[in-house]
Amino acid sequence: MPSLILRLVAILSLLAAPVAHATPDDRGPLILAAASMQEAMTAAADSWAGRGHPRPVLSFAGSSALARQIKAGAPADLFLSADEEWMTDVERAGFIVRGTRANMAGNRLVLIAPAAKPVALRIGRGMPIARALGNGRLAMADPDSVPAGKYGKAALTALGVWPSVAPKVARADNVRAALALVERGEAPLGIVYATDAQASRAVRIVGTFPVGSHAPIRYPLARLKASRHRDAEAFRRYLLSGTGKTILARYGFTAP
Repeated sequence: MPSLILRLVAILSLLAAPVAHATPDDRGPLILAAASMQEAMTAAADSWAGRGHPRPVLSFAGSSALARQIKAGAPADLFLSADEEWMTDVERAGFIVRGTRANMAGNRLVLIAPAAKPVALRIGRGMPIARALGNGRLAMADPDSVPAGKYGKAALTALGVWPSVAPKVARADNVRAALALVERGEAPLGIVYATDAQASRAVRIVGTFPVGSHAPIRYPLARLKASRHRDAEAFRRYLLSGTGKTILARYGFTAP
């Protein structure tokens, strides 16, 4: 009987023991990253986790939307923007840890069409893009706020065709949403990054915009003051390391 009582006491003690709850560090750092970085950042997060670290949590959106989230108090660890302007905006607002900002990657801007309906159009000054669109629309990330859209507007302006195209623009929340419009055949043409086109089998590159037609495409990375994760700085350094650069190059990103 005493042994039975002891066993019952032991079982009750185990049942009464507090259940271990996941702590913030059981998950990886939260990364707010530009939508065009989906495949590359997913691969980087997988690689980091393969080294025994908690896998980073990735949240993708247009850089403008991410910047607004940060300024509204989002408890994130790293910010990866698709242009320097939105990073500067967040930095001037006081949300970036000094000395942690660095350009991580570069990209190119391309004109795309559905793979099933290719378009022959040479990119250059005065190109007949409005005529090529016909009654269709040009898919772009919002040219007033989202980096890919701003680069696209700048390029079309430099080539002297923005006034003819502006009324035909289908504004998307981010570059991947613009890509999706072309993939589904809802837009005959679209402007995205070369890496977006590379990630999709449903589109074909019509041509690449001249480098001088828009500002250099650079992706700055920085740690946020709201960061509390023990791995945040280490993962930032990993992304900027030789290994990180190799992963980015695999997905078509260039040096910044």
